[in-house]
Amino acid sequence: MLKKLGVGLVALMMSLLVSAAEGEKFQEGVHYAKLPFAVKTVDPGKVEVVEMFGYLCPHCNAFEPLVRSWHEKQAEDVQFVRIPVVFGRSWEPFARAYYAAELMDVVDETHQAMFDAIHLQKKRFARQDDLVEFYGSLGVDADKFGKLLDSFAVNTKLNQGESKARSYEITGVPTMVVNGKYRITAASAGGHKGMLEVVDYLVEKERESM
Repeated sequence: MLKKLGVGLVALMMSLLVSAAEGEKFQEGVHYAKLPFAVKTVDPGKVEVVEMFGYLCPHCNAFEPLVRSWHEKQAEDVQFVRIPVVFGRSWEPFARAYYAAELMDVVDETHQAMFDAIHLQKKRFARQDDLVEFYGSLGVDADKFGKLLDSFAVNTKLNQGESKARSYEITGVPTMVVNGKYRITAASAGGHKGMLEVVDYLVEKERESM
C-alpha cells in the first residue's frame, strides 16, 4: 500500500512539473537572457522596457512600426526608453541627433522621419550641418539643435547610453531589455514580432514580482 502511495505521489509530482514547464511559454536561456547583474532603471515604481537601436540599422528600421504600435498600447506602469547604440564612428552623429531631439522634446515628430530619410530617401548626412538642415526642415529650431549636438548635455547622455549598452552586453540591434534584468533579441525570440511577445511575458513577470 505504501509502495503504491509512493509511486502515485511521484507520478503526481512529475505531472505538476510537466504542467509548470508547459505553462512557461518562454524560457530563460532560450527565448531571452538574464543579465548577470541587474542594471538600475529610471523609475523603480514602473516596469522599464528599453529599446536599443540605431538609425543606420535596417533591422531597426523594419522593427520601428511594430515597436511604436506596441508602445502606444502599454499601461501607465510601463516606462518605454529608447537608447541609440554607437557601433563605430559613423553611428555617433545619429545618436547625438536622437539625444538632441529628446532634449528638445521633438522625438515624436522626428524619429520615424530619420529612419525614412536614411532607408527610403537614401540620405547620407555626410556632415553635421546636413543633420541640422534636415531637422530644421522638420520644423525643429535648427540653431538650438545644432548647438545641442556637441553640448555637455548630449555628451552626458551619450556616455550614459554607452555605459548601459556595456552593462546590457549589447552586440547587435534592435535589442530589448526589460527592467534592467532581461535581454531579448530577434535571434532568441524568433523574429521581431516574437521579441515583443517575449517582452510582454517578461513585463507581466516583473509586474507580478513588484
